[in-house]
Amino acid sequence: MPGCLQGCWKRLEAEIMAEDDNNNKIDKIVVLDFGSQYSHLICRRIREANVYCELVPYNTPAKALKEMDPKGIIFSGGPASVYAKGAPKPDRQIFAMGKPILGICYGHQVLVDNFGGKVKRAASREYGRAGLKIDDDSDLFKNLDTSINCWMSHGDAAEKVPDGFKVIGHTENSQSAAIGDHERKMYGIQFHPEVVHTERGMQILKNFAQEISGAKPEWDMQSFIDTTVKEIREQVGKDKRVLAAVSGGIDSTTVAALMHRAIGKQLSCVFINHGLLRQDEEKEVVRLFKEHLGIDLIYVNAEKRFLSRLKGVTDPEKKRKIIGDQFAKEFVTVAKKHGPFQWLAQGTLYPDVIESGVSKGPAAVIKTHHNVGGLPKWLKLQVIEPLRFLYKDEVRKVAKLLEVPDELLKRHPFPGPGLAVRIIGAITPEKTRIAKHASKIVEDELKAAGYYDKVWQAYAAVGDDRAVGVLGDERVYGHVVMVRVVESIDAMTADWTRLPYDVIERISNRITNEVEGATWVTYAVSSKPPATIEPQ
Repeated sequence: MPGCLQGCWKRLEAEIMAEDDNNNKIDKIVVLDFGSQYSHLICRRIREANVYCELVPYNTPAKALKEMDPKGIIFSGGPASVYAKGAPKPDRQIFAMGKPILGICYGHQVLVDNFGGKVKRAASREYGRAGLKIDDDSDLFKNLDTSINCWMSHGDAAEKVPDGFKVIGHTENSQSAAIGDHERKMYGIQFHPEVVHTERGMQILKNFAQEISGAKPEWDMQSFIDTTVKEIREQVGKDKRVLAAVSGGIDSTTVAALMHRAIGKQLSCVFINHGLLRQDEEKEVVRLFKEHLGIDLIYVNAEKRFLSRLKGVTDPEKKRKIIGDQFAKEFVTVAKKHGPFQWLAQGTLYPDVIESGVSKGPAAVIKTHHNVGGLPKWLKLQVIEPLRFLYKDEVRKVAKLLEVPDELLKRHPFPGPGLAVRIIGAITPEKTRIAKHASKIVEDELKAAGYYDKVWQAYAAVGDDRAVGVLGDERVYGHVVMVRVVESIDAMTADWTRLPYDVIERISNRITNEVEGATWVTYAVSSKPPATIEPQ
């Protein structure tokens, strides 16, 4: 959807370039992405310090960066070695821009290499936790203790520090783990301050963004709402109508509330039941929207149409493409009946864009999201995605400010394709019933144990694996149900939840006793990465 991406990008540019009451542009930091799995996490951490941050490819020309006018530039980590043939290098003119620069891990080595230092394979590689001794706490390490635990992930190290730089921190295995040129405001650190394993990592990034770069902490969700409402009104106009696709999840609900605030009666919301929802979700969504948000929904029961097209399909990507295509067909039908509409609003988030390979960085396509890469080109409605550059935690803050009720605000994320990504193999009525019932049990038991609001997401998945069970005196050959409970902040990374054994036991007992056709229950203990949160 090139037109959509271009339009969304223009709106984001308008938003972040919006002027405040003093006619000053909102300050920002730019991250050059060299391929680290943590690149987007750097952006999130900077935003948490109330400074807008944006990710761009490592080879972005200096001319383009000058036009963006960042207060500071960060080089991310990456898997390459600076001395390797074809290693990614930034435009050398960036170093002459006079902007503060922070190099992280591979970015640290880029600084060393560019200014005449020497990087070589380290005698002792560092992966994991390491103790950092701080030798200079004047700026980057301001307000930190004399030593902190940090997270290392490198096999290369700076053997020779460039002229003008001095060591400001070291570890047992790396005598130049942190270097700085105070005069030119350029710093390199071998560790990752953006991950939670690094103590006071947020303070380090805040020091760079606010103290060293001088970026004012102006980015917050209220300013986002104000500028986005203004941009939506300008983009849609006074005579155009918008159709918002809602699922009952926090993303689409927030989009609906934001669009409603911006354009009022020019908005119509549609809720399409594709037959792969959570148990009784269609009733709850209609009730909550009407009673709490004052927004009437166009309800479409398209269960038969979706499931007939998905019958016998086992490939996960084909499922997502089919669902995206059928959603588009449903939108067009609704538009003809209730329209005319010129725009379709969706709850696409930054992680959706990243994992679909549509981001500006070098991310690989992990999976196609139906509302990012799955909609067909023939869709005549223009797509508007006001949350496209927000992370999930930012969306929750926006929802809270828009007075979205807790019943919707605190619900666990649910994928657009629904149970299609939690039913491994072909979708059948039996597996759909098992996934719905078992997932409801998981959620109910977590609520009873006080864990539902503490975890990010919880559900039960089912595939074609079967195992022997004994119910009463009868031998039964039934489905293996996989229970998945994870903790996360933004869905970019996630860790499996260490539930108490008695909670897992109650979940297992209830599923095998109450869900017909389920004989075994397994508990998933894979984190993201290497696994994903959803199985498909």
